[in-house]
Amino acid sequence: MTEHLLLGIDTGGTYTDAVLFSETAGVVAKAKALTTRHDLSVGIGGAVEAVLEQAKVPVSAIGLVSLSTTLATNALVEGQGGRAGLVIIGFGPEDLKRDGLQEALGSDPVIFLPGGHNVHGGETLLDMTALDEALPQLSSQVSSFAIAGYFAVRNPAHEQRVRDRIREVSHLPVTCSHELSSKLGGPRRALTTLLNARLVSMIDRLISACEGFLKARGIDVPMMVVRGDGALISAAEARLRPIETILSGPAASLVGARHLTGLDNAVVSDIGGTTTDVAVLDQGRPRLDGEGAVVGGFRTMVEAVAMRTFGLGGDSEVRINDRGLKATIDLGPRRFLPLSLAAAQHPDAVISALERQLRTAHVGRHDGRFAVRTGLPDHLASGLQPQEQALYERIGAVPVALENLLASTLQKATLDRLVARGLVHICGLTPSDAMHVLGRQGQWNATAARLGAELAARTRDGSGRPIASTPEDLSEMIVARLTRQSAEVILSSCLAEDDASIDPAISVAVDRALKREKGIVNFSLALDRPLVGLGASAPVYYPAIAEMLGAESRIPEEAGVANAVGAVVGQIRTSVIVFVTVPEEGIFIVNGAGPSSRFTDEEKAFSFARERAETAALQSAQANGAEEPVVVIREDVDAPEIEGNRKLVEARFTAVASGRPRVAHD
Repeated sequence: MTEHLLLGIDTGGTYTDAVLFSETAGVVAKAKALTTRHDLSVGIGGAVEAVLEQAKVPVSAIGLVSLSTTLATNALVEGQGGRAGLVIIGFGPEDLKRDGLQEALGSDPVIFLPGGHNVHGGETLLDMTALDEALPQLSSQVSSFAIAGYFAVRNPAHEQRVRDRIREVSHLPVTCSHELSSKLGGPRRALTTLLNARLVSMIDRLISACEGFLKARGIDVPMMVVRGDGALISAAEARLRPIETILSGPAASLVGARHLTGLDNAVVSDIGGTTTDVAVLDQGRPRLDGEGAVVGGFRTMVEAVAMRTFGLGGDSEVRINDRGLKATIDLGPRRFLPLSLAAAQHPDAVISALERQLRTAHVGRHDGRFAVRTGLPDHLASGLQPQEQALYERIGAVPVALENLLASTLQKATLDRLVARGLVHICGLTPSDAMHVLGRQGQWNATAARLGAELAARTRDGSGRPIASTPEDLSEMIVARLTRQSAEVILSSCLAEDDASIDPAISVAVDRALKREKGIVNFSLALDRPLVGLGASAPVYYPAIAEMLGAESRIPEEAGVANAVGAVVGQIRTSVIVFVTVPEEGIFIVNGAGPSSRFTDEEKAFSFARERAETAALQSAQANGAEEPVVVIREDVDAPEIEGNRKLVEARFTAVASGRPRVAHD
């Protein structure tokens, strides 16, 4: 039987990567195409067509497609996502103040309903009056709903009833908290559910775009998506639980780094257009964050690699602080559309505006910056305020200079809100542009990059002097800043893993060590393992970053497509937790993975819980496409001795099923 090739696709903020992979020969072909946010299938199609052409193979050679993405991560880091309505059952307004829920909610609507359950699954009466009153109007103001009920992980009945009512009236996507986590902690589970609801339309668009292209090309094979812990899930599962794809791209890059380098112990840093993701490989496995992934400042209940994500990348905003005697440069956390990329797509509009700005005698407040629509469908712009709608209508598919768009500070704040909704890109100077000026990158329009750097170099510091004498000088300053900021974020991640409370950005000792400055006391630092640099731009940045950190630099040949490689070499892994609690002496209640069951014998309850967890985990793995999954069960029994008698508080049975995905055969 002929070996089938595996197609790995990674959709990032700037590029979509594709690889054709053979389990015997490794990477057969690789290619990149720009991520096309207005229609993701265009970028996916461009990358896939390129690898097929390069490998000279027919589509019938493909037996599996696996997708990883940083779109969900980027959206949370940049504060983007659709508007979601939160319905919480059995909680009060004071609960919004816990676990960052109020901050995450922002201006999105929330409805409080009486109801919920207790720790043993017993119910408090559910009253949906407030929901019924709000639903007709609310359905036109949000793009999805999130539901979180009190102790819903022990009994999801109220969440399910509310979900059915919302679907009946609104026909919008609905996420229930019990579908995402079996951990206790209502407000954080509500936060996770809210973020999931915001991501539904984005991940649905991505999967639909990929499936649409594959169908059009006659590629009818199983399709997987990388989860945040590096495991694979089916595309259908990812649609329901898009929150599980946060850190999908970074997790795939870790799996890819391990495969490409063969290193068991390493610090892995993946630089993309929007973010830098840092994690540690220990004994061949990525460390997992037992508390839940932190993305965009919010700690979720999503089990994911212990990855720290920073708003720092090749397309980061260049921020110039000109208030001191000597100007300073900082990068990020916002992503800009690089001037060189904007001009590659719309050369006349961008270059003519930059040239006009350079001819003026004085530096303009908005020089070198443009706004352009991201190309999202119109229905995702629902719920805009009148001033937001008015400004949005003035922005089109061709970049418009901010000097011609904004007349007041209030309008700038309005524009920022449109950017946060993912509806508009700001175009401006980025490290990618600096690399074009210096001749170290050349895929886009170097003329626009140079004009943008020349404009920015005219900015005067507190002493009245231009911050740089030439575009090249400014570009070197930007690259130096990216090197230093990258070293700081990698170092802060490693120090956090070591439980060391040192902030590299403000520590004088760290500053002297990174600069190699001599003193009466000499400070030095080094990593105890190689630094693996990933990302298309890793070869131009990471040798200097590794040198600054006193580490061996390892940049694999396939560094630019490590995410796509990781997408096809991972395993399917599903876990199910079933609980046994004791509401009263001699009564044992089994909850989780099905309806509540009541027993009067502890061993029978335990046996039933084990069997239910194992069956549910196996079924879930098989539903996700695992071939011959293997199940491992872990038992945690909390039964202390009180006055000489054993007292069962709770028992939990965790079944984990894993296996390689099923590959289509002739």
